[in-house]
Amino acid sequence: MIKVTDIAKKKAIELMHDENKDGFFIRVGVEGGGCSGLMYQLKFDNEIKQDDKEFEDNGIKVVVDKKSVLYLVGTTLDFSGGLNGKGFIFSNPNASRTCGCGESFSL
Repeated sequence: MIKVTDIAKKKAIELMHDENKDGFFIRVGVEGGGCSGLMYQLKFDNEIKQDDKEFEDNGIKVVVDKKSVLYLVGTTLDFSGGLNGKGFIFSNPNASRTCGCGESFSL
């Protein structure tokens, strides 16, 4: 459902360790907002909710709330530390338009 690149895996494990969140998972979601209409959410969590969908890729557990699943099918989570910014990047094949910063999208 959501693919996790090697570099995103490495950075997620590193950040969870640095934040004393070993054993947590990545929670990904979508909410209204941003310049294109929908914004990605990403955080470390350790609580599964009743309607959550659980996935694992590349040894990383990813949890998505039921409402966000359809928006994120086939998405790849990557990480960039380049000159143009640093952080997790979503490559979403469902997005018909994204903003310049890549933090929001529309279908």
